[in-house]
Amino acid sequence: MNNILQRLSAGQWLGAAILLMLVVTAWLVPLLGYDQPNAQNLQHSFAGISAKFPLGSDQFGRDMLARLAAAVRLSLGLSLLCVVTAAILGVSLGVMAAWGSQTVDSIINFVANTVMSLPGLVLVLLVAGLSPGSFVMLYVGIALTLWVEYFRVVRASVKPLINSLEIQSSMMLGFGRWYIFRRHIWPAIAGNVMTMAVFGAATSILMMAATGFVYAGLKPPTAELGLMIVELFPYFAQATWVLIQPLVVMLLMVLGFNLLAGQQE
Repeated sequence: MNNILQRLSAGQWLGAAILLMLVVTAWLVPLLGYDQPNAQNLQHSFAGISAKFPLGSDQFGRDMLARLAAAVRLSLGLSLLCVVTAAILGVSLGVMAAWGSQTVDSIINFVANTVMSLPGLVLVLLVAGLSPGSFVMLYVGIALTLWVEYFRVVRASVKPLINSLEIQSSMMLGFGRWYIFRRHIWPAIAGNVMTMAVFGAATSILMMAATGFVYAGLKPPTAELGLMIVELFPYFAQATWVLIQPLVVMLLMVLGFNLLAGQQE
């Protein structure tokens, strides 16, 4: 662990700091009493900054600080689920394709190429459209889009390793495939998988927001960044500062993940 931390570049430390700040803030805000992101009060529509509304309120008088904190928790939670699912699926199928028979390789490749033939956002919209407003369908759609990248990279990386002296020696000594994967394959692909996971988290957040832009994702009054931007856009001239807030939060999350995914020194 210490070796990994020492190899992080300044940009990666900055990205980690941005994400840590967002996570701590998102979980600390409810503990400070700002825990009602959906509570409406039209008398406080577009209220200014105050102790009651530290970041003001939206057109329905809802606390922007509470809504932004809830949106960050939702986005980070979804991105974590999508990345873990896509990584497990993509790595497993990539190893199976590289290590299995030609028939297995051809079948998995056909499925991956079929998924890749559709633009990622289109696939997410198709799956999410089966049950509009469903968190589960949105999660499934994004995860199905992300796994192909893991599969292609892992398959290309593992194929040359299968005939290496280390793996052939382990097989001759009777070690099982799980041991060989842990001892030889995973260390060779771990760096690439981690990098794709960080980029995948940023992609998940953007895809979730994109579905909110076209009302194909989660439904109001859910505090979701894309949906918040769409709802606030008609009031741009009236409350520019309020509209800018979810945009800035989304920018910080995506920037943090992209910086964290940078090359290690």
